Amino acid sequence: MEGSWSRHTAEGMPPCPPGVPGEAEQPASEVLEVELGSTVLLKCGLPQSQGNLSLDWFVVHKEKRLPIYRVRQGQGHSEAGEYKHRLSLQGRGGTLALAHASPQDDERIFLCQGKHPRSPEHRLQLRVYKAPEEPSIHANTVGISVSSEEPEEVATCVGRNGYPVPQVTWYKNRLPLKEEKSRVLVQSSQTAESSGLYTVRSVLKAQLTKEDKDAQFYCELSYRLPSGNHMKESQDITVPVFYPAERLWMEVVPTGALKEGDRVEIRCLADGNPPPHFIISKQNLSTMEMEEKATEDNGLLVLEAAQQEHSGLYECQGLDLDTMVLLSDQRELLVNYVSAVRVSPARPESRESSNLTLTCKAESNQVLAFHWLREKTGQVLAEGPVLQLHNLTREAGGGYLCVASAPAVPGLNRTRLVHVAIYGPPWMPSKEKKVWVKENEVASLSCEALGHPRPTISWNVNGTVHEQDKAPQHVLSTLSVLVTPELLEKGAECVASNRLGSNSTRVFLELINLTTLPPDSNTTTGLGTSTPLSTSTASPHARANSTSTEKTLPEPESQGVVIVAVIVCILVLAVLGATLYYFYKKGKLPCGRSGKQEITLPPSSKSEIVVDVKSDKLPEEMGLLQGSNGDKRAPGDQGEKYIDLRH
Repeated sequence: MEGSWSRHTAEGMPPCPPGVPGEAEQPASEVLEVELGSTVLLKCGLPQSQGNLSLDWFVVHKEKRLPIYRVRQGQGHSEAGEYKHRLSLQGRGGTLALAHASPQDDERIFLCQGKHPRSPEHRLQLRVYKAPEEPSIHANTVGISVSSEEPEEVATCVGRNGYPVPQVTWYKNRLPLKEEKSRVLVQSSQTAESSGLYTVRSVLKAQLTKEDKDAQFYCELSYRLPSGNHMKESQDITVPVFYPAERLWMEVVPTGALKEGDRVEIRCLADGNPPPHFIISKQNLSTMEMEEKATEDNGLLVLEAAQQEHSGLYECQGLDLDTMVLLSDQRELLVNYVSAVRVSPARPESRESSNLTLTCKAESNQVLAFHWLREKTGQVLAEGPVLQLHNLTREAGGGYLCVASAPAVPGLNRTRLVHVAIYGPPWMPSKEKKVWVKENEVASLSCEALGHPRPTISWNVNGTVHEQDKAPQHVLSTLSVLVTPELLEKGAECVASNRLGSNSTRVFLELINLTTLPPDSNTTTGLGTSTPLSTSTASPHARANSTSTEKTLPEPESQGVVIVAVIVCILVLAVLGATLYYFYKKGKLPCGRSGKQEITLPPSSKSEIVVDVKSDKLPEEMGLLQGSNGDKRAPGDQGEKYIDLRH
């Protein structure tokens, strides 16, 4: 592939026109510029007959003409020597192609001349170029002192494998550096490689000042190619600059108001490089002397959790080892605090219907604000240090929070929790509860009670009892017991008692079988599911006060049998409904609002049938059983309905 090249005469002058004296003695040379490795076309430029072309090519080496190629009758032949395998004839005009141009072998004069002795000759001066590699720069990592009296080495720049030798220019902060006596010095050298290319090495030396601590240095390689002038830049580097400290100061992080518990950093800083050795001290208020504090890092004191006693006067001292000058600075540190909150009475207790006053106290170096909250709801009950509780009820017992905060210092507060106890006998969530169990298996029966003094719970059956406090004066007792026929018959009872009284809960046990499942409306299985296939036998009052009932789901394989039983029941009810409807249409089934109705069967029927339908709806649900005109049933008629079928 033909490389890029340009043509001009030596010394930038055009060739001498024919007939100028001295032409034969020193003909002008045409200059060809190409890049390393390209193929060069050497055009003879002599007027010849294309059909009878005969000429010779020579190379001038050490002022000697050496034949390298001959053309006879339009046919080319290479001469023996270094160019034998690199030259080829292009077309029929005597143009030669020189492959793989290199500066080491080919920066010479090539000439062509006709066969006749007095024929004119044409000279070509070949010049080969190669761009250098990207420049590499190596900074002085040891550092330079501003007090040095001679220029110190700043950096070294290296540009490899270029031709001709590239030029090196140094820059500081994007401005070129010029050599100055005793201030800036550039030392350059070049090395000729075996390939004929050059490697250039340039060392920048300078006297630096304190202002050069952040200066950016880089080098630039300038070189020429046939396409024109080009340049390549190195990376920017900085050099450590050493200078004495002139000023020292202290910084505290975080800035602004400090509070107890903050992580505080007290740091000594100086404008010297390297920084001096620092000593941090704190004033002892008893002796008024400065006492040195131990630090892990030079010039850094860390208070992981600042406290009130960390407040005071701090001092930082720094000694510059070059100038032996001692610098210092002082800083007053204030850690804002709130003391432990105190509530009186510390263990408040009172009887129902009485009043209670709670008072909150705390100390601080800031103005404090108080407010009271209910622990379980987070509701703000009062602003200020005093909380008044009037006409106490059992529900007023529990936790109360007093919060003392400093509005001027965000996040600075202390809290105290107190539990108010209301005197009274134990209170239990339900009088009766039902648990669904399996015979000959261990069941867990639970019972809970609240009261002050703290109640104790006992069981009337033997088993393993586990008791825990869910909250102050709130006890949960769990009994693990084997389900026996006797236990199924009698059930279990838990009794909660304290010195003011007692209360109890009756626990009934019912077996889970194929036709009986736990009721959906009042009980929940241990798996969190429920079924509406049976009716609870607990009284409405017990069911209304019950908060939790335990039961167990039947085995999965019994569910299919239960479904069949339900379908059979539905079919029986459908037949009975059809029969009643038939008698109604015949006029033999009177309708009325009474809870009891008489149905006269045909004479052939001699049996008496009495159907008793009982409702297990809670009292609040019974209001839904009113007539369409809004009249309620009589008290004795709300829970039962009778249908009397007689002859």
